[in-house]
Amino acid sequence: MTKYTDQGKQDTRSGYGAGMTELGRTNPNVVALCADLVGSLKIETFIEENPERFFQVGIAEANMMGIAAGLTIGGKIPFASTFANFATGRVYDQIRQSIAYSDKNVKICASHAGLTLGEDGATHQILEDIGLMKMLPGMTVINPCDFNQTKAATIAIAEHHGPVYLRFGRPKVANFTPADQKFEIGKALMLSEGSDVTIIATGHLVWEALLAAETLENQGISAEVINIHTIKPLDEKAILDSVKKTGCVVTAEEHNYFGGLGESVSRVLASHHPAPQEFVATQDTFGESGTPDQLMEKYGLNNKAIEAAVLKVLKRK
Repeated sequence: MTKYTDQGKQDTRSGYGAGMTELGRTNPNVVALCADLVGSLKIETFIEENPERFFQVGIAEANMMGIAAGLTIGGKIPFASTFANFATGRVYDQIRQSIAYSDKNVKICASHAGLTLGEDGATHQILEDIGLMKMLPGMTVINPCDFNQTKAATIAIAEHHGPVYLRFGRPKVANFTPADQKFEIGKALMLSEGSDVTIIATGHLVWEALLAAETLENQGISAEVINIHTIKPLDEKAILDSVKKTGCVVTAEEHNYFGGLGESVSRVLASHHPAPQEFVATQDTFGESGTPDQLMEKYGLNNKAIEAAVLKVLKRK
């Protein structure tokens, strides 16, 4: 299998900040909005260089979404950013009516998603956001895996017309994708080819999938690893091509198994090529306070959990 190297751990939210800095210098229509979390979203440089293109709305997330929708009418490309819990659950009505239904060119950029938010606990660890957002007609849903890919995705969505939900995280994680990558919305990435099982992962679980694949290789199991950074629109061809070859699949995500990537993959397989599938995801539960590593271990969202799921699904082929 292809070997990927951790180039040095970085947080994906800093990838968003780096992307915003570049957009500030290259796209005069990009404006930033934030709900009192500038430091957490890493957009200080954008604000310093473009103070007239930044709107601090305070702890008023619903208002932020309305302002963002209005800005698009004048041709601006608003990037509205806050924690994932506040960017989706708290403001779902505003997103549905003012952005999705109205087909406004708003980029909803959500940090601190999932269990890896860590010590802030269950009230902030949203594990339902992918499901909420992918069910909105016309909403593009993107969940990049590392710093480099988050930066590339941030830049790419500015060129895409229509509402986008961009999800990223708080902790420093492996940064292993190319710095000069071209981010193509809706196009899955084959990270390693295999013949025995397909592992389809998104976000922080992509690196864990690669670690699992290396361990499985030592056991004589050939795992194909696919990075699904765009959950909607989903790259159905990539999924079907792989599963037709391997005969079974494990999906891995930092999200509830209800409504997440795994269910989207199941829909594709049920419609075109039924095959055994195991889910690495939270099992219809809220999180709790703890370090990211402790939580990912307890809730079964790491390379060991992926390995166990692979061994289980292979028995079902």
